[in-house]
Amino acid sequence: MLSLWRTLAPPVIVLAASSALAQTMTGLSRRSDWLLSPETYNATITAEDSGKTLHMQNGLIRRTFRLTPNAATVDIKNLMTGETVVRAVRPEAVLEINGKRVDVGGLEGQIEQAYLLTGWLDSSRSDPAAFQFAGYESGETKARFPYHRKRWGTDAPWPPPGRSLTLRFRRSSGGLTGIAVAIHYEIYDGIPLICKWLEIRNEGKSALRLNSFISEMLAVVEPPWALDPPGTWDRHNIHIESDYAFLGMTFASANKTTFWMADSSFTSQVDYGLTTPCLLECRPPMGPDVDLEPGEAFASFRTFELFYDSDDRERKALALRKMYRKVAPWVTENPIFMHLTSIEPDLVKSAVDQCVETGFEMIILSFGSGLNMETDDGAAIKRMKELADYAHGRGIELGGYSLLASRRISDEDDVINPATGTTGGAAFGNSPCLGSRWGIAYFKKIRHFLEKTGFDLLEHDGSYPGDLCASTTHPGHRGLTDSQWKQWETIADFYRWCRARNVYLNVPDWYFLSGSNKTGVGYREVNWSLPRDRQIILGRQNLFDGTWYKTPSMGWTFVPLVEYQGGGAAATLEPLSEHLDAYQAHLAQNFGSGVQACYRGIRLYDTDATRALVKKWVDWYKEHRAILNSDIIHIRRPDGRGLDCMLHVNASLREKGMLMVYNPTPGPVTETISVPLYYTGLTEHVRIREKEGMTGTFKLDREGRIDLTVTVEGGSHTWFLVE
Repeated sequence: MLSLWRTLAPPVIVLAASSALAQTMTGLSRRSDWLLSPETYNATITAEDSGKTLHMQNGLIRRTFRLTPNAATVDIKNLMTGETVVRAVRPEAVLEINGKRVDVGGLEGQIEQAYLLTGWLDSSRSDPAAFQFAGYESGETKARFPYHRKRWGTDAPWPPPGRSLTLRFRRSSGGLTGIAVAIHYEIYDGIPLICKWLEIRNEGKSALRLNSFISEMLAVVEPPWALDPPGTWDRHNIHIESDYAFLGMTFASANKTTFWMADSSFTSQVDYGLTTPCLLECRPPMGPDVDLEPGEAFASFRTFELFYDSDDRERKALALRKMYRKVAPWVTENPIFMHLTSIEPDLVKSAVDQCVETGFEMIILSFGSGLNMETDDGAAIKRMKELADYAHGRGIELGGYSLLASRRISDEDDVINPATGTTGGAAFGNSPCLGSRWGIAYFKKIRHFLEKTGFDLLEHDGSYPGDLCASTTHPGHRGLTDSQWKQWETIADFYRWCRARNVYLNVPDWYFLSGSNKTGVGYREVNWSLPRDRQIILGRQNLFDGTWYKTPSMGWTFVPLVEYQGGGAAATLEPLSEHLDAYQAHLAQNFGSGVQACYRGIRLYDTDATRALVKKWVDWYKEHRAILNSDIIHIRRPDGRGLDCMLHVNASLREKGMLMVYNPTPGPVTETISVPLYYTGLTEHVRIREKEGMTGTFKLDREGRIDLTVTVEGGSHTWFLVE
């Protein structure tokens, strides 16, 4: 029930760090806030000082290069806060080729490492042993790989608009000649984000080996300090992430290339031990140790550097989600799917028909269904194609599950533990090496299956987790030191191939920047065997927590229509018609968060009443799909003791916001919620409508908030549209 007046009687839910959400920077207005008005910040690359200096900027961040006597980054300025990010000059990259370490670019002669004066640059020197600057080109950004949107999602341009810059380097003496090095940068419109990677081309007459590389090295200002080194240092207010990521369902756990190092040359730092982690290095943890024959080229992973304008958790999360939508727009595709536990043709066709009736859009032939995507059996592939054709004829996409890692193949094909010289000890115990004969054949079989059946989705479980392999007999890698890089290349190339073919990718790992669409929202699998009432509250906690650093479309959750990992009748929804209250609770909180669930079972409904319930929620979700897939402001985490709520916001839509409120308690609850509406873009008044009921007008306070009094019946929910 909506109250159109303020009241002091009910308790008020207070949002932590509320002022930071409403206004994070002094003098910030909605017109200048890039999160609300990104269109005003366009990327440019300009030269000055008779061509000695280059600026790459977009009004939010500026990276400045000095081009003489060698090329180097001499300044990174956070234009949103006025902060200088770097304190000293470092090479643009560092290579180890044929066992010899050599810098790419860079300047020598800086007097003090704590700060850099412009005057010092005029007397700087170039290390004659380094690769020397040989020219640059600038232009438009380019797509990392082909992509065009197939399903419902954000109409984001690909590649993301912006400007590109390439600095070229060569070495004319001291060995390692005949090698061309290109350092690539991209800066994008409307976001404080820079991308960097390097390319090495062997233009000589003999093979070379790239043992290792550092593709980014920044001497960053020291973070807030303690005279005695603390157990953990304050982190720099920068997000660093690359597409060389694995073994994690969060960006933090999957990050394998970001290293914050001590800088012993920085002798004026506060810490007496010179251990402050203020030197950023972006590099692989091992290798790549790859050979380049004459005429061959090597491209590194890409590092994305996102600069924050605030310490506020929600604002930083909003910026991060904006980054994923910008540089990986496929993550906004968010089909409504069912996890079907059978490949029996009649059951598959019945599930297709039920999806049509209720508005579901995709079926995944799940684990335990009997699907084998590794098959060479032409008759089996033909049967799967017939099912896909039936689904397509009814407008439903069909895909399936395949397990890659976390299983044993053989002594010959599994990864070899470098510590023992035998199998075992991998991330998941035993795992096949992607460079083994089995691994090479596996990807050929999966590609063949997808091509021949026309499947629209691959749920790829146990994706490559970064295992090292000490085998010297696998055809896909030479030995230990190149095994990680070669296996990552294999999986990343496969996912890019899938992306180009618009094969949707559910991957329980952080492969978004390599083309995957979705990973787990974050839940403990065995919790789905708990009693239904506990699943519901735990599920909503997962939704709240799992949408801080992912958009709603980037995560999946779970609904056990049939028993899953035990729990018996108390844990399952079947028979569906006998548990409509629990079924509706799952539907309401999943669709209400914008997060799709794996509805796992053999059917979506069993009676007309069940069908009507499912269709009602699907129809409601599709009516409000744009706002429900927009950013979430986290207001109150579910605790089972009172109301919990989250707010969807999008300043570019007619529906500027949607507030979802849930009451898990047995009786009705009335509370006044302080609703932060800054990110709706509205400034004076807002219209609020509860469900399909009456509309009220509220005046926003100075922080862009309103006090909204709500009443929610026990074990129920409600929602409010903001216009």
